[in-house]
Amino acid sequence: MTMRRATGWSMSALFPVMVLAVVALADESIVNSKHDLSMRGPGPIRAVHEDEICVFCHTPHNAAPQTPLWNRANPRTFYRIYESSTTDARIDQPSGPSKMCLACHDGSMALGNVLTRPDTHPIVMTARTIPPGSADLSSDLSDDHPIGFRYDRALSNVDRQIRAPEIVSVKLPLGAHREMQCTTCHDPHNNELGDFLRITDEMSAMCVACHDMDGWEVSSHAMSGKRTMGRVVDPGERLKYANVRDNGCMSCHKIHSAPHPERLLRFEREEEGCLNCHSGGVANFNIAADIGKRASHEVERRTGVHDPAENPFTMRRHVECVDCHNPHSVRHNPIGTVRGTFGQTVKGPNLNVPGVAISGGYRNEAMFVYELCFKCHGDSTSRPRLNTSRQVSQTNVRLEFQVSNPSFHPVAGPRRSPDSMSLISPLRPGSIITCTDCHNSDNARSMGGSGANGPHGSMFESLLVRNYETNDYTTESAQAYALCYGCHSRESILGDESFPSHRRHIVDFQTPCNVCHDPHGVYRGQANSVNHSNLINFDLSVVMPADTPEGRRTVYEDTGTLSGSCTLTCHGFTHIGFPYANSAGGSSARVRNYSMGANR
Repeated sequence: MTMRRATGWSMSALFPVMVLAVVALADESIVNSKHDLSMRGPGPIRAVHEDEICVFCHTPHNAAPQTPLWNRANPRTFYRIYESSTTDARIDQPSGPSKMCLACHDGSMALGNVLTRPDTHPIVMTARTIPPGSADLSSDLSDDHPIGFRYDRALSNVDRQIRAPEIVSVKLPLGAHREMQCTTCHDPHNNELGDFLRITDEMSAMCVACHDMDGWEVSSHAMSGKRTMGRVVDPGERLKYANVRDNGCMSCHKIHSAPHPERLLRFEREEEGCLNCHSGGVANFNIAADIGKRASHEVERRTGVHDPAENPFTMRRHVECVDCHNPHSVRHNPIGTVRGTFGQTVKGPNLNVPGVAISGGYRNEAMFVYELCFKCHGDSTSRPRLNTSRQVSQTNVRLEFQVSNPSFHPVAGPRRSPDSMSLISPLRPGSIITCTDCHNSDNARSMGGSGANGPHGSMFESLLVRNYETNDYTTESAQAYALCYGCHSRESILGDESFPSHRRHIVDFQTPCNVCHDPHGVYRGQANSVNHSNLINFDLSVVMPADTPEGRRTVYEDTGTLSGSCTLTCHGFTHIGFPYANSAGGSSARVRNYSMGANR
């Protein structure tokens, strides 16, 4: 009696512990998982009367002639498969284990149709097939991670962003012929990690097991602890984890049923993948606000045009965030306020982005900021038009910055002109500047503001960091020509140190800098150093030809250091061989007032 009582007491005490153990281990097997389609299964889709669990996939007798004792007929569906311009793998129709998964997950076959039951008497289910939703992949697999391709050393040799198969985790098994299968990532019998994953997808562990993206491990997107609750665009699915680091690749990509199939982007419009976080809700800076300014790189205007494999010389005109940024390599930009001496080389936000060199050659990774700009503003057949009608017309900025030109702003190399007397320290003859010294956000940190660096958007036309008036008859002020005065001393310019008539032109006759000077440069193939030194390239809407014995002429001639002459008509005044000279940088400037014609 005592023994029976003791035994009964022991079993009763242990029973709750056993139940807890079963519950704790339930997700580690098919029991009580989403794949448990028996009448006791946990989901809304389950059998009405069938209490067996394995029967929906397996049978010990009369199985299909394929392992593992398969109890279903494979679908005969022809699937639309994944395609991408950046894929080196040959992707075939699904086979093997993937076809078994699709026997339910393509939504075409009844869940209760198993080989051990007559077609006329299938297992009765609460739903005949998988209903539309995340589990229904349909016959269109173009928006799902590719399967059915051979993952071998030949592939990893061609695609340097794929790890060699021998170093991929053994927890991610390939098919019988080394092909990628659904079961490479998913274990249909174990849902311990959720989504039947074989290894965790936290911090991109599942993705980086195979994908080796340059710079990812130390990139901002791999390391940021920023919470993702402030995302402004809801793609219809909450992110799995709370911050950018833990979501990793999943912040931008969706493995199944991706809205933008090619490259499995989470958003149909490419730029939304970036602006979703870079709109002030998650990332530090509000890039979306910059893009909405008066002048901007308008990523939303030409969506669906960018392709990572595009040829910069023949591509259609467009701009996307990824034209200048590599989201897999991007890092924080430490640049604070600078003045044209530290910004020319590519920094964190622009690492591992292709570019075009000053020579015109394509670079897989740009070294200098201007090489990013040359992709669109260089030899591209769809580059933007000029805003000013010039004496020498040129829209190819790469040609305008050649260091062998008669004159150029020193972006691709130094310019040591003795006429450059107005530079503000630390700039000096021989300094090199960068495109973003002039083209940048009007609130950029590198220019003394508090916003993001880079030409995302500005309140000033032509995406300029400061105001630059180009309209004729502009009243001179520090604000009117703030862009020029950011590098060139206003006091020096108005004091006529480098040109004895600067003040007369700019203040007295209200002639903008832009009327005489071409801010990029003048290409050597169209001009020479006698007529187009010192960035002289007249605005033909203001400067007209002068009638001379040699005919109608618009000519500037450089006659030596700080001296030259003009033959032209401007503001009703005709200059014929009108000379100027500055003997000592302004301290003893002299202007020889030659005849200016009838309108003097």
